Amino acid sequence: MLRKIPTDHLRVGMHVHEVCGSWLDHPFWRGSFDVSDDAQIRQLGAIREVIIDTDKGRDVDMAVMDDIEVPSTDFTDLPEPLSSAPAPAPPPQQRTTFGDELAQAGRVLAKSREAMRTLFQDARMGKALDTEHCLPLVNEIADSVQRNPGALVSLARLKTSDAYTFMHSVAVCALMVSLARQLQLSEAQAREAGMAGLVHDMGKALMPLEVLNKPGALTQEEFAIMKSHPEEGYKLLKEGGAVGPVSLDVCLHHHEKVNGRGYPKGLKGDEISLYAKMGAVCDVYDAITSNRPYKAGWDPADSLMKMAAWTKEGHFDERVFQAFVKSIGIYPTGSLVKLQSGRLAVVVEQGASSLLSPIVRVFFSTKSNQPIPVELLDLGKTVDQIVSRESKSQWGFQNLDQLWNQAG
Repeated sequence: MLRKIPTDHLRVGMHVHEVCGSWLDHPFWRGSFDVSDDAQIRQLGAIREVIIDTDKGRDVDMAVMDDIEVPSTDFTDLPEPLSSAPAPAPPPQQRTTFGDELAQAGRVLAKSREAMRTLFQDARMGKALDTEHCLPLVNEIADSVQRNPGALVSLARLKTSDAYTFMHSVAVCALMVSLARQLQLSEAQAREAGMAGLVHDMGKALMPLEVLNKPGALTQEEFAIMKSHPEEGYKLLKEGGAVGPVSLDVCLHHHEKVNGRGYPKGLKGDEISLYAKMGAVCDVYDAITSNRPYKAGWDPADSLMKMAAWTKEGHFDERVFQAFVKSIGIYPTGSLVKLQSGRLAVVVEQGASSLLSPIVRVFFSTKSNQPIPVELLDLGKTVDQIVSRESKSQWGFQNLDQLWNQAG
């Protein structure tokens, strides 16, 4: 029996079926868990109410129920546990500035890293995947992207090598949501795409660690092993039964290419679904822009140029790739650019008026060849404009991420 109670009536031995509050306001990424000690109750902090399952744990002390102000009705008419289908679209999120969203995005990413690490560890240990409880994670990511598309996507690119596999999944989730909205899919479809992005690489949990984490180029034999991860992930998710057909499709087909030279099935053109085509673009973009143990990530703007060339070769669907560029900007956050004035700048945020006129931080003069006072500049409101993309490696700059990764 399900019963909603105030959190201060929670006791050791109860089974929490659902936490009634923001997913970010408590440390438990799973929505349901057994209460094993008082510390768990204290960690719920500001959460006012929870729903307990009295069939799986201790019931509330009925002697104190008269003091409970909120209804204590038995929730026998609650819907069945959520399936992999996304929740109905929430109210629109109020648009925020890039700087204002950074802090919230950081919290979402920290929670997401914990959730995905647990999910991958469970898969590696042969446990049943708890993907059902990833829905709040997808919703938080989708809400952050809706408030400001660039903040979480850009922060997710700053991965540590030990968390790459987990955070790559989170980044692809955010990119898929943003791309789905650019393609004018419904909000429910956007969140379904986000779930697909989150679980698209679950097969890597079954890859040998010495191959998965190898700090260098793979041999042909090792690459053959890694190429099995889409099919292994598909079987893993299929057996779990908690994700829908979109997630299964993206997991199996995100390495297919429209020219038929991808894997595992060698599908081409319209044989590949829209969602799988989206997954292919988002997966590659995050992979090539992220730092890895064996190589530094490419500049975001340079990465788009390379991907444009690959699109002409038949790697990606043209329509999907063009929508992706619009979703993150011609000059994505973190791109190093040169202005007409001879100043170098790092792109902070996309501008309101044009993809060609982002908000940047200028920091260096090519004329004097020395640093200048850092200044935030909206290119949509000035005559100074971008004349070229620049290579951070050729200039030898270090820690350029610090220029955009700050509020204000």
